[in-house]
Amino acid sequence: MQRIINFILSYRNAFLYGFLMVVSLVLTIRSHSYHQSKFFNSSKWVSGNIYGTAANISSYFGLREENQRLVEENQELRKLLFNQKSNVGAVPVDSLALDFEVINADVIKNSFSSPRNYLTINKGKKQGIATDMGVITTKGILGIVENTSSNFSTVQSLLNTKSNINAKIKNTNYFGSLTWDVGDYNVVQLVDIPRLVPLVVGDTIVTGAMSSIFPENIPIGVIKKYDLDNSRSFYHIDVELFNDMSNIKNVYLIINRNKEEIQELEARTQNE
Repeated sequence: MQRIINFILSYRNAFLYGFLMVVSLVLTIRSHSYHQSKFFNSSKWVSGNIYGTAANISSYFGLREENQRLVEENQELRKLLFNQKSNVGAVPVDSLALDFEVINADVIKNSFSSPRNYLTINKGKKQGIATDMGVITTKGILGIVENTSSNFSTVQSLLNTKSNINAKIKNTNYFGSLTWDVGDYNVVQLVDIPRLVPLVVGDTIVTGAMSSIFPENIPIGVIKKYDLDNSRSFYHIDVELFNDMSNIKNVYLIINRNKEEIQELEARTQNE
């Protein structure tokens, strides 16, 4: 306490000067309308900047929660898109028999420079993930689930020599197989498209309807270039992917609720 008193006594002139200056400013502002307006405008500017800075800091620390909310919202929208029926507008969405379910996940490991590339995601059997589920991003398809553990799964990337996915030229019924020739990590190949098909560089390639893994018309990429295999009368098409395969974070897994029934029927037909 004595130290505080000694400090005040030592700087009493400075404290007195400060006190008198504050009193004079208050009296000046209160007695002149011009000074009042300047003071209040300045105080609003200061408080506005303080509140703005505080809001920016709060928004920065809330980005993770906001991003998760957007991912979940996107998940629901994609589920509705994949299950779109001609009568969706006439029936409440909750009452529809949905063919597809969507689960979101994060990529924790991604390879894109070897002949057989895989991704690891942070969800597994406990979260409802199973083998042969389609995996996509907001831009297009990514691959197919190959193995699962309790809480993690590995995904066979499009950039894998074993990958073979049904694809077609958008707004047509011309189907082919999507493969990878171990070249550019952002370019895959579409084969088995017959030479009679008119092609244009820039045409969009999407998933076909010949698979129980992906819904039809999910974006894949655009035609970068093409040439004709004269020995087989089929095009060899380079497809530039919409996804940047070196920069993948949030993904969505597609569950086809009719998959087992379809596969069982096809197996029974083949065995007859």
